[in-house]
Amino acid sequence: MDMALWITMILVLGVIFVNGWTDAPNAIATAIATRVLAPRTAITMAVMCNFSGALVMTLINSKVAETISNIVSFHGQGNAPQIVMAAALFSIVVWSVGAWYFGIPTSESHSLIAGLTGAALALGGMDAVNMQEWLKVIIGLVLSTICGFGLGFLMTKIITIVFAPVPRKKANKIFTCGQAIGAAANAFLHGAQDGQKFMGVFMLALFYNGIVERSADGYFSLPIPIMLLCSIVMGTGTSVGGMRIIKSVGMDMVKLEKYQGFSADLSTACCLLTASLAGIPVSTTHTKTTAIMGVGAARRLSSVDWLIVREMILVWILTFPCCGVIAFIMAKLFLIVF
Repeated sequence: MDMALWITMILVLGVIFVNGWTDAPNAIATAIATRVLAPRTAITMAVMCNFSGALVMTLINSKVAETISNIVSFHGQGNAPQIVMAAALFSIVVWSVGAWYFGIPTSESHSLIAGLTGAALALGGMDAVNMQEWLKVIIGLVLSTICGFGLGFLMTKIITIVFAPVPRKKANKIFTCGQAIGAAANAFLHGAQDGQKFMGVFMLALFYNGIVERSADGYFSLPIPIMLLCSIVMGTGTSVGGMRIIKSVGMDMVKLEKYQGFSADLSTACCLLTASLAGIPVSTTHTKTTAIMGVGAARRLSSVDWLIVREMILVWILTFPCCGVIAFIMAKLFLIVF
């Protein structure tokens, strides 16, 4: 195995690890914030559910992985494709760790897409980008943002009306159980979405290093050992913690009660499941945080800390151009150095 392949594989696994470390905590943030689950219990559950989601959903429907693996093409002389792909992965790690350091929940999904696109542009220009697959990314961005907020708002209003006659103590018991299940579902579906995305990148890395081949229709067959490896690495990343992200999403942005946490978790799960089955890559971070915004706004607009929301939205907006530019520059630099 040559050095280029070793470096690419290490970077791929590094990106998967960082995803579990910085992105997966969003799934369990509300359950921790409302004290339904203790942090260590929630993280342990998230590790198992992330692993299960990545493995099970890929066996059922691998459309998300297919979308990511076809979003760009790295064509060039010699080992240029391996070099620019390594640059893309490096840029994703840099951007994601930087956001984690400041406790800002950035989207690993969008970092991944931006990094791959920026590096591909550095090598092959616009011809290297598959705009048909990119359209799915735009659809996913709209779906995760608008549907997350809308469902969170609507779900909270419905629950408030339905449970109005129910004694508060009894209702809280129901929501405690429901939110524990909802957090598990969110972690499972995070694995289903993001696990597939990074499996697609893993297969791309193997393809451009001459280890695997595409089928006649341009897709990869995902081997079970690859599914297991990616799932284990993502789960390990989640076990490292991520309390900075949990604090920003679940504790600082909106002060949540149990029924609100349940509404946010249920709304997020519905969006992620729909997108996964349709093969649309969406951001777990965007979906969960906008659902929490919708939940808070359903009570009253002032219950949302809009300064934190503004900070998050700014990072979301900057992710595509900044991560893409970093990948473009690193790709050009790597091509000169290596």
